[in-house]
This record gives sequence, structure tokens and C-alpha cells, in this order.
Amino acid sequence: MDLQQQVQALIEEAPTEGQMPAAIRVIAPLLQEVASQRLHYPQYYILQNLQGNWQLTTLQHRQRPELEKTVVYAFAHLQGATRSSHSAELVALPMPVIPLLFQVLALELVDSILFVEKTGNLGESQELTRQELQHLVQDRLRQHQPPPTEIA
Repeated sequence: MDLQQQVQALIEEAPTEGQMPAAIRVIAPLLQEVASQRLHYPQYYILQNLQGNWQLTTLQHRQRPELEKTVVYAFAHLQGATRSSHSAELVALPMPVIPLLFQVLALELVDSILFVEKTGNLGESQELTRQELQHLVQDRLRQHQPPPTEIA
């Protein structure tokens, strides 16, 4: 599924309550921009347990171990995902990149998603922080807010 098809699917599958459909119509094209500008693949493999929960990894700063962040690795290739898994309890499942970015927005436990483009090299990953993604979304939503109807 290409990025445009993923955007369309996200819009069509959006909850219909309140302002959600309008917000998704604004957010989905932004996610497509992020994916097309920063990432190279339409889908990535995410390690998950048998209950469907993503594998979260806590990373520590080398010089300052008190600094930690929780990340999810997203692998461009199945081989890279399976090589990095050290547990029979984990499976690597493909996930289209647009829904993947959308889910990261809601995962408060996750600080970043690391997109691993090359098999076997976790160090050469493209980091996208949840905070950065949230700021982009907030800016885009602000741009699309209708002007106030009544000025007092």
C-alpha cells in the first residue's frame, strides 16, 4: 500500500465522534509529508509480543546514565527485525508507516521511534521523537482552526 492509500485508509477508519474526522483529515497528510521527507519505506516491521504489545526498549545516555528514553525500533526489513529479537515470545509484524506514525502520537510511554533502514545496524537509525511529531501536529491543527466567529 503506498502512502496515499495509507492516508486514505486512516481517514476512512477514523472514529466518527466529535471533531475526530476533521482532525484526522488534517493530520493524515502531515504524516504523509513526514514519511515521504524523512523515511524510505512504506512499511516497517515492529517487534511485538503474542498479545500484540510493541517491544519497548529503554536506552541510557553513555556519560549520564540517569538520562533515559524509551524507544520503539521500526525495521525496514524483516531480516533486521528478526535478527534483533532475542526472544521466542516476540514476532516481527509489518505495519504501514502512516498508521505507525499515528499510533506513536498516542503512546505516552514512548519517547521516540527509531527507524532502522539498514539491516544489522541499529546505530544508523532515523529518530523521530513523539514530542517532535506532536508539535508538528499541533502546529498543523492550529493552522486549520476556523477564525473566531464572534469578537467581543
